[in-house]
Amino acid sequence: MLPNQYENIDRFPVALDTIIFGFDRQNLKLLLIKRDFEPEKGNWSLMGGFLEADESLDEAASRILTKLTGLKNIYLEQLYGFGEIDRDPVERTISIAYYSLINIHDHNKELVEKYSARWFPIDDLPDLIFDHHKMVEAAKGRLRHKAATQPVGFELLPEKFTLPELQQLYESIYETDLDKRNFRRRILSMNVLEKTDEKQKKFSKKGAYLYRFDSKKFEKQKAEENGAGLSFKPPKV
Repeated sequence: MLPNQYENIDRFPVALDTIIFGFDRQNLKLLLIKRDFEPEKGNWSLMGGFLEADESLDEAASRILTKLTGLKNIYLEQLYGFGEIDRDPVERTISIAYYSLINIHDHNKELVEKYSARWFPIDDLPDLIFDHHKMVEAAKGRLRHKAATQPVGFELLPEKFTLPELQQLYESIYETDLDKRNFRRRILSMNVLEKTDEKQKKFSKKGAYLYRFDSKKFEKQKAEENGAGLSFKPPKV
């Protein structure tokens, strides 16, 4: 039997906190839950839980996300570790933050209601417990960086969408207005969208054509450019 070389090393709980982004066709939103235990009972929090002995960090984050939303196999990426000594008043706790991008209309509403969860516009968030606001700011920065070079924004959209909806999404991510003509020229010139014969007539009689993201075209162009050359960050006004 090998000697336990770790027996005199301090041990800390490992928490997983997930920043869950959604888009309701108008605003980028964040899914928060109302904490049902002390400390900070009744205050708004990110969805979180603790690492179990038989799972990896990614497995734990995925389990927690599925528990709340009912969704599996969705975009989930590790963000940063947060380990300030006094970040949790109960006990020193190391938290590994993740962020996730989901189609806001796909989540299980009954599960969300069970956990007293609510979607908030990203620019109008309530006060959050502990250091969760730092996690949200870090996730916003990562999302903006990723959205500039990778097609992660399409994870927030339904399979079919209009160009105005796509522009609204990018305006929400970067919190800035974008010139309509420049945006359309840039996004269509990338040749990664497939125009369908369908129209959305919810907002006008004429309607707007529906598009879908063509991942095969994107991967082909990415390979041809050796992973570079495509920029999803549209020009500002």
